[in-house]
Amino acid sequence: MRIAAALFSALLLAGCASSNAVDAPRTVGDVDLQRYQGTWYEQARLPMFFQRDCVRSEARYRLQDEGRVEVVNRCETASGEWKEARGEAVPQQPGRTDKLWVRFDNWFSNLFPGLSKGHYWVLYLDDDYSVALVGSPDRDYLWLLSREERIDSATRERLLDEAHRRGYDTDELIWRGEAR
Repeated sequence: MRIAAALFSALLLAGCASSNAVDAPRTVGDVDLQRYQGTWYEQARLPMFFQRDCVRSEARYRLQDEGRVEVVNRCETASGEWKEARGEAVPQQPGRTDKLWVRFDNWFSNLFPGLSKGHYWVLYLDDDYSVALVGSPDRDYLWLLSREERIDSATRERLLDEAHRRGYDTDELIWRGEAR
């Protein structure tokens, strides 16, 4: 069973690691990681295996040496249990802070370090760093994030418009408080 899970995870992450540069979505350009650090609340996401039981998620980012970012993701399940995953984000290219690799510290990452990194592309970011749109270049993954636990309808529509402009299908989004 563990081998089957490992193979499935390897295939899943291998798909995350590939991208078509010609059709890749536009990102924000430079991200001030000093301003980006802190807590972000997930407002919505596209379905993904690793968050299948989550009804509420948040991420904490803390800038480290040499442009690395400590990542702590927390997820509340429908039963009220909190799960946590720790990892690290690093720029995909030196000096580019809008396209990061994220790798979590778990058994799979330790077993397959080359396959265990995922894209973290900052697609949209408000000038005041209050809301962000993050996704993968293959458009399989998308997160709508904010500094506040709740956003108003105008902000929600703005984030959805930005996702559509970048070619993401938002029909399958799972909103905060829902599980799938």
